Amino acid sequence: MLSVMTTVLRASDSAQFLGIVPMLAGFTPRRSVVLLPFRGTRTEGAMRLDLPDTGAALDRYAAAAIELVRRVAGTDAVAVVVYTDEDTTLTPDGLVLPAAVAVDHVLGCAHAAGLRIVDALCVARDGWSSYLEEAPARHPLTEIPPMPDLPEASDVSGDQFAGAQLPAVARVERERVIRALRRLGALLDGDARPTGRTDPQAIAALVLLEDIPAFFESVLSAPEELPPFATAALLWCLEQPMLRDTAIAQWATDLAGGVRTLGAQVAYSARGTELPDDIGRLFAGHGAAPDNERLRRALLVVRHAAALAPRAARPAPLTAAAWLSWALGRATHAGRYLDLARRIDPDYRLAVMIDMLIATVPLPEWAFRGRRDG
Repeated sequence: MLSVMTTVLRASDSAQFLGIVPMLAGFTPRRSVVLLPFRGTRTEGAMRLDLPDTGAALDRYAAAAIELVRRVAGTDAVAVVVYTDEDTTLTPDGLVLPAAVAVDHVLGCAHAAGLRIVDALCVARDGWSSYLEEAPARHPLTEIPPMPDLPEASDVSGDQFAGAQLPAVARVERERVIRALRRLGALLDGDARPTGRTDPQAIAALVLLEDIPAFFESVLSAPEELPPFATAALLWCLEQPMLRDTAIAQWATDLAGGVRTLGAQVAYSARGTELPDDIGRLFAGHGAAPDNERLRRALLVVRHAAALAPRAARPAPLTAAAWLSWALGRATHAGRYLDLARRIDPDYRLAVMIDMLIATVPLPEWAFRGRRDG
């Protein structure tokens, strides 16, 4: 047990604290280590890490965990909560808690970094307990207060993967998009020419693509209600790396940012002109914080497009969904979308790049200093 710079809460206080962790995290964690940065007595959010694998380098794991906490401005303390599907173990020497060695490493790193320990708790399958007690006692899970009734949009009862699945779509809806994509692709690739018998919706989709940034902006207005040819047009754009990157940059900034990014991409493709540094920094999670609402609406757009796309066309919208999720601070969701993309195309270039990015930068810089929309 750490005795320096440590605050041990009473059991009733710890139970109350465990009752609010899901609201702070935005979900009910499973098989996770949750870190809660404190400034004085106040915490406003939580960070989730997977429980370390057996045989993992715990020194590196703990150092990376505390480095994440320290990046939150003003942090002077931390609480740690482990969620596990394992049971506690009663031995002749007392109760042994799952992941105790890993937590010792994390608390040691926190102490070395000068952080006060607010609490360190374990929520196991058979009860909850504290890592900070010299003789830990197992308390029933029923002591943890139930979460208050929340609006459906704020439901946190699901685990960290809740909401990462693609939306369910009707087979007939998907078939319409696939047919539209086939017809639009033929026109755009020059395999067919518009005639008086060409589907007017295909012609309308071509008109949409005459102003790519305006089209990318328009899809945010009704992200789950795009007609088949508009969805097909979006999927075609996301298949073109230059346009896909423009879409991501625009959704993370604004229409002017999309126009500028597209111009820079065209200049790079035509003349090898270097891309402006700020565009690369945006993709790496630096610079001004994006507007959360734009990111959310864009995420709805690409998730719905991925659900409707033929299998071969899914890696592009799935990878866009991964970056947008990461930009929103949802690295777990990002990893799920990358997994789906890799099952289709293990070598999809942007998926590989985003996977490397998340491995080295688990959260974007702006996640540690707030966003424009608060």
